[in-house]
Amino acid sequence: MIRAMTSWLLDVLVPPRCPSCRAEVGGGMGLCAACWQGLPLIEPPSCPATGLPLVGEWAETVASLPASMKKRPWRTLRAVTFHDGVGRALVHALKFRDDLTVAPVMARLMARRAREVATPDMLVAPVPLHWLRLWWRRFNQSVALAWPLAAELGLECVPDLLVRTRYTTPQTRLSGRRRRTNLKGAFAVHRRHRGRLKGRPVLLVDDVLTTGATAEACTRALKQAGAGDIHVVVFALAGEPRALHI
Repeated sequence: MIRAMTSWLLDVLVPPRCPSCRAEVGGGMGLCAACWQGLPLIEPPSCPATGLPLVGEWAETVASLPASMKKRPWRTLRAVTFHDGVGRALVHALKFRDDLTVAPVMARLMARRAREVATPDMLVAPVPLHWLRLWWRRFNQSVALAWPLAAELGLECVPDLLVRTRYTTPQTRLSGRRRRTNLKGAFAVHRRHRGRLKGRPVLLVDDVLTTGATAEACTRALKQAGAGDIHVVVFALAGEPRALHI
């Protein structure tokens, strides 16, 4: 009762706002109705390698051409939306405005996509930050998403399963090829968790996927430590195309 009264008082004193457009919302966490309608959700069928929607007569059965041209180290990739409009606003609210209230909303949508591949023995692992960047940013947005995501799926979250072994140049400043070089050897499985990874599937969690360099480096580190299939789930896909026509 005290928690409910406190929540009501906070809503009166500081009315909750939509993290995308900043309009007042009725209460609790979430988007306003207009922004919910303006958030394009990626629905099946989607490419298992790139996460992009498949559009075309044979979309249900034919693998996408980009995926066949470059083998990805993960088993599947799932994404909720695209990194523009409302999707970008949510990512920026969490990442740059420290608005942790959007994390459960984003995680719930990510769980909806990840449920297709989740298994009871799966471990949930967020993409880690280097301790210097974590100190500067104060929290890891991937960890903020991984906890409620794991709770939604009933899975175990291991926030330090992966560690960042060295400080790297921010990926946003680099091209696709340089991103992969920049991250070479930058991730490792924490030594205290190596014994529990043998053959176990892992759900790798991040907020945005651009070139896939970070997810690839994390996946290879997990595989080298003996993990089973790696499944990646992100909130948003950045860049073009927005769909694969097959």
